[in-house]
Amino acid sequence: MIRITSAFDSGNIAVRRCYGPDEIELAINRDTHSEFYQWFHFRLSGARGTPCTIRIVDLAGSAYPGGWPHYNVAISSDRQHWTRAPASYDAAVGNGTLTIRLTPDADSVWLAYFAPYSMERHHDLIARIAARPGVSADILGLTLDGQAIDRLQLGDGPLQVWLYARQHPGETMAEWWMEGALERLTDPADPVARRLRAACRFHIVPNMNPDGSARGHLRTNAAGVNLNREWATPSAERSPEVLATLTAMQASGVDFAMDVHGDEAIPQVFIAGFEGIPSITDRQLALLHDYKARLTRLSPDFQTRIGYPPSAPGRANLTMSTNAVAERFGCLAMTLEMPFKDNDDLPDPLHGWSPERSMALGRDCLAALAEIVTDLR
Repeated sequence: MIRITSAFDSGNIAVRRCYGPDEIELAINRDTHSEFYQWFHFRLSGARGTPCTIRIVDLAGSAYPGGWPHYNVAISSDRQHWTRAPASYDAAVGNGTLTIRLTPDADSVWLAYFAPYSMERHHDLIARIAARPGVSADILGLTLDGQAIDRLQLGDGPLQVWLYARQHPGETMAEWWMEGALERLTDPADPVARRLRAACRFHIVPNMNPDGSARGHLRTNAAGVNLNREWATPSAERSPEVLATLTAMQASGVDFAMDVHGDEAIPQVFIAGFEGIPSITDRQLALLHDYKARLTRLSPDFQTRIGYPPSAPGRANLTMSTNAVAERFGCLAMTLEMPFKDNDDLPDPLHGWSPERSMALGRDCLAALAEIVTDLR
């Protein structure tokens, strides 16, 4: 018997119909207390060797309908190695329908919007990295569901560097990026890591939204709040994740900050800056342009042609992390965006944008940082 289930960490799907391999109709549940929906993660069982057609409907009202055209689904039979299953999107059918056709090669396969990064893997990451020489771990605060907001610290230098990810929990590529960055930073033989550890004190929050991650949300926490619109006035009632992180930033100071995200629609890797903040300086802008130029040279996956348009002078949204941090601390801050689809500049038809490429980009971003640390002082 064919079954669709999602009652697990980060699972999200609603079964409309499941009458046979060609009659599987699904829909995505909204984030709790929110209208956002786009993340899905479910298990298809009992269809080994059977051609299946899965339709996910009502996608016209999803958070980013532009994310569905030219999108292929992440799929795995062992939950370790993720490839892509072909899909097609028709905006005129079923209020927007994504059709997935596949013949499973195992008794169970898992399908997701992007390769998941489970809370169990998160805890394994914290435990593994915290056990390495020179690393300490603490809890900045608790979420509304009582989960820990984990921070890892390492490095002996004077520059205060903050790296944080998954304000939007469905952007799982961001924590894969974190894993790659942390593995490089804690490698005792890596010259980039050695230079960075000598120059910087790192404060790393691999997952700022554990509640949304576990609940299978795209964009919000347990209260239905978009954390990346809470940085002007965070509160314990709505956004304890931001309140705890910003409080810790104020205690340490910030010289460099990177907020790691994923973009549903744009099939490129890019950086969004802080160009519209009221107190912007020429030094901040020069550092931003220099960092992007160095990352362009170091990573073939990164580019500067395509991205978000910069805000007009004085018109930056100061509820957003990068703008708020750059304004408050006068530092270099940025938002890194990776695709959910593929990188059209360097496509990989089998994997699309993947955990492995996210981790590799994390390592390259550190290499770019190592080249500018003397300018940050």
